[in-house]
Amino acid sequence: MVSKILKKNGDKLYFVFRILVGLLFFLHGWMKTTAIIGGQMEFMSLMGLAAAIETIGGIFIIVGFVTRPTAALSAIMMVFAYFMAHAGNGLSPLVNKGESAVLFFVAFLVLAAHGAGRWGLDNE
Repeated sequence: MVSKILKKNGDKLYFVFRILVGLLFFLHGWMKTTAIIGGQMEFMSLMGLAAAIETIGGIFIIVGFVTRPTAALSAIMMVFAYFMAHAGNGLSPLVNKGESAVLFFVAFLVLAAHGAGRWGLDNE
C-alpha cells in the first residue's frame, strides 16, 4: 500500500525534496550574505565564497537549473565545510555540530544523481 502511494507520487515527493533542500541551502547562504552586506564578513574570503555558492546554488536547485553540476559543486563544498569547520571538534557530526553539512552532502549526492526531475528548468 505505502509503496504503491510512494511510487505513484514519486515525482511530486522528489520535487518537494529538491525545493526544500534548495531553500534551506539558499537560507544558509543568505545569512552569510547579509553578514557581508552588514560589514561583518569579508566577501573575498572562504566564507564569502561559501555565501555565493550557497545563495546562487540554492536558487539554481530550487528552480532546477543546471541541477547536477550545482549539486556536485555543493556536495564538494559540504565536504570542505565539514572538515574545515567541524571535524576539528571531533569526527562525530553529533559532537562537532556538523549534521547539516553531512545531510546537505547526502542530499546533494541524490540531486547530482537524479537531476532536477520533472518540474525543473533542466526538465530531465
